[in-house]
Amino acid sequence: MSKVYDVIILGAGPAGLAAGLYAGRSRLDTLIIEKGQDGGQIAITNEIENYPGQVLEGESGPTLIARMTEQAKKFGVERVRDSIKSVELEGPVKKLVGAKGEEYLAKAVIIATGAFPRPIGCENEGKYVGKGISFCATCDAAFFEDFEVYVVGGGDAAVEEAMYLTKFARKVTVIHRRDELRAAKSIQEKAFKNPKLFFMWDTVVEKVDGDEILSTMVVKNVKTGELTTINADEEDGMFGLFGFIGLLPNTALFEGMLDMDRGYIKTDADMHTNIEGVYAAGDVRVKSLRQVVTAAADGAIAAMQVEHYISNLK
Repeated sequence: MSKVYDVIILGAGPAGLAAGLYAGRSRLDTLIIEKGQDGGQIAITNEIENYPGQVLEGESGPTLIARMTEQAKKFGVERVRDSIKSVELEGPVKKLVGAKGEEYLAKAVIIATGAFPRPIGCENEGKYVGKGISFCATCDAAFFEDFEVYVVGGGDAAVEEAMYLTKFARKVTVIHRRDELRAAKSIQEKAFKNPKLFFMWDTVVEKVDGDEILSTMVVKNVKTGELTTINADEEDGMFGLFGFIGLLPNTALFEGMLDMDRGYIKTDADMHTNIEGVYAAGDVRVKSLRQVVTAAADGAIAAMQVEHYISNLK
């Protein structure tokens, strides 16, 4: 591909789509590259209640993202489905190489690759992902209709997803390593009123096991060191274990090129990285709050900074 875009946006989550919208409206020649479905983390969120100006009852991640995608498309943003395997970010023209060797060129790049769920960290975890262990309640809740389910975590996402799971499972137990939740008070109030939701405090999951599917786990009380084995109900033969203990940034591709802190890309308030013409937006960058509204704001800022950058090149 010999065409040189004004800007390539890596990722089509809220940050990437907002960047695409603002770049397109600024008449920048824009390409968004996304390897999977649009939306990132928000695409698997069942309910959104805190997006400013929200007027739709029952707004979900997919419905919000669908409108963002259409907005970007309206302003002429091009789209490619590909997984970028290597990048060259230095110099006036940036080069990105896809999974099949396709080369994408641009004067500027906005990195909006987001983050992915942090593993639970227990023994045998990988063996049971998709066989009892999940990181997406919206995706997999229906598989656990009338079963028992456990949720690891104590933040907003963990408690909200646990409440969602109570619509399907007969009993949901939140396993949290502390003796109180970190979730917002409004979310906690709803959770403690839910008759199908229970809590296992000061506890971590040490090991999971089973034949073909998850049916046993060992949990540890972090204060006493006591180990407890939890077995699936004999009639069920299995239970569900969902992990919501934070995110890890999708930044491995940029290691050694961009300044980072614990894997997150460092930027200034205007989304500039340490390389001229390269910006980062959304969950992938160092920031204090990772929400849809902050990701969208990051994307808008990054796009406008690119517009200024491109104008100064001409």
